[in-house]
Parts: sequence; structure tokens; C-alpha cells
Amino acid sequence: MGINHFIIALISLTCLFSFSASTNAPLPLSDASGPASSELHDMIEVMFESPSPFAFDGTTLESIDDVLSILPGSVDPVLQKICGNTDHPVECIKATIPFLDEKTPIEPLSVLKAGIEAMDNQTKDALAEVTKLSMDPTTPKNVVPILQKCIDVYNNILNSDQKSLEAISNHNLVQLSIELGANVENVLGCDNAFKQAKLESPIKKMDAMLAKIVSNTLTIGVDMVHF
Repeated sequence: MGINHFIIALISLTCLFSFSASTNAPLPLSDASGPASSELHDMIEVMFESPSPFAFDGTTLESIDDVLSILPGSVDPVLQKICGNTDHPVECIKATIPFLDEKTPIEPLSVLKAGIEAMDNQTKDALAEVTKLSMDPTTPKNVVPILQKCIDVYNNILNSDQKSLEAISNHNLVQLSIELGANVENVLGCDNAFKQAKLESPIKKMDAMLAKIVSNTLTIGVDMVHF
């Protein structure tokens, strides 16, 4: 049994994920720092906000291959391929691009690091929001303990993110997979707390995006990264 399959078995009790099909032939690479980069961000933003199937510029996009096929050449073809093998390719591209240095080669490890940074950023935004709500005197008293649970959840994610980066520095693939897998469970904590109280979470959308980033980092970290 290969090391990747061993790791997947190790964390299978806490997470489930699947893999999407590979992308079509890569598009030509062009300068990502030019105007096309801004156009790319706008395009991805529209696709992310559109319901499935995606709709963009009057075109219905039935599959992720269709989505990736219309991306401009400023998206590195290697990034397209890596993100195309995650469960949430569009979110993968959208989340990682801002954290990818132009001088850093695009490979699974660099995309994973960018994904962890994106996860950290999204978590901090969510943490700031729930902290603000917990301190708001107009927040119902029965909601405050739930918000505190969310604060604990987000701090756990931030802690696991740091341990993931340490595991990368130490080339410890098992520890990396354990930390990434733990975040799959962590990210459900806040929304589940609201569901148990039969209340609508005020940060449901932020949690949904965070969950997709978490899922993508696990896929990349377990199946694509090799030390």
C-alpha cells in the first residue's frame, strides 16, 4: 500500500472527499501581472456567485471542464491542472491566486501553501465577524454561547494551519495530513452549533467558502504533495 493510500486510510474516519476529472489541454501561459489578471478575478467572481450550472456571459457551463476552458491564458496551466483535480476547482483558483508569488514555481506544494494562507485569511475574517457579533449588545443572549463555540472553532483552525506549515517545513507528510484532516472536522463546528440550536448562522456563506478551501487543501496535501 503506497504512503498516500495509508494516509487516506488514517484520516478516513474524520473526512470524506472525492476527486474531479482532470482539465482539458492547458491554455497558453501569459503574464499574470497584466490587465488580464484583473479580468480573471472578475470572471472567477461571477462564476463563484452563479448557481450551478455556472452561467457566464450568456453561456451555460455544465461542467468544470467547461468552466476552466474559458479561463484566460493568464491562469498558469499547471494551476489549472492542480485545481482541476480538487472538488472545488473554481474556488481553488480564486483562493490561491492572491497568495501565489510570481517568482515561485507553480507546483502542488506551492499551491498547498497558498491554500493554507487563503484558509488562514478566510478564518480570520470569520473570527473577526463572530467576535464582533458576540460583543454586540443587541445580539440575543442565547446566541452568544454559539458564537463562542465558533470562536473556538476558528482558533482551532488557525492552530492547525500553523501546525500544517510546520509539518511542511519538517517534511512530515503524515502530520500534515492529520492537521489538514482535522480542519475538515473543525470547519463544520460553527454551522453545526447553529443547526443544533435550530438557528440560521449569520456567517453561513463565509463558512461555506472556508469549507471548500479546507477540502481543497486536504485533496492537494494528501494526494499531490510528495516530500
